[in-house]
Amino acid sequence: MATLETFEHLYQRACERKGGPKNLALLLSKPLPPNKLKEIGDDRFLAEFSKKVFQSGFVWRVVRNKWPNFEQAFFNFEIEKVILMPDEMLEKKAQDPSIIRNYNKVKTIRENALMIQAVQQEKGSFADFVAQWPNHDIIGLWAYLKKHGARLGGNTGPYALRAIGKDTFILSQDVVAYFTQRDLISGSATSKRSLTAIQQAFNDFHQQSNLSLQEISQIISYSVGDNHVQVEY
Repeated sequence: MATLETFEHLYQRACERKGGPKNLALLLSKPLPPNKLKEIGDDRFLAEFSKKVFQSGFVWRVVRNKWPNFEQAFFNFEIEKVILMPDEMLEKKAQDPSIIRNYNKVKTIRENALMIQAVQQEKGSFADFVAQWPNHDIIGLWAYLKKHGARLGGNTGPYALRAIGKDTFILSQDVVAYFTQRDLISGSATSKRSLTAIQQAFNDFHQQSNLSLQEISQIISYSVGDNHVQVEY
């Protein structure tokens, strides 16, 4: 039978595991407020989506080290310039040893630029679109990125959102284990039923604590398991 503990009980356990409230607070990070998120250029959203696509299934450190070369190769991810890149240019970029030579992933840069442009035409800016998306339905934003973007499903889209400052939880090993152990989910954590149950749990914890999804996500990770905390940042 599904049992969702109170946030206070969850929080106290995390404090005990991490040496008290002050130590736990030092481990937590916060998202940007919506007004600050709106100020971010849409090129930075494309850059972060692209970085996370390349980091998926690859050594993150290698991608970070090569990232200045990506910025140069793709015009600092200016949306209009990337969209105008023909297939021949993308194929050539995919052979450049200064970046990571993966044509299928290189193609996603233009595809995700097209997604961002489509939102710009309807909403004015992609940053506004993301900033205004309600946190109580963050899984809806994940679904939008998966449907309209390229290779932004799974944790790739959420990781990119987290990195750029949008408030979101992450389905890390510890977070998934927490909800599985409490019988709130079974089977795949990314099924519609599981995602709905997890979102509702986060909404409940938010109402009890007034903390961000990001902070709650991290507190859950620190309260259980082996604390695979590297995926929470």
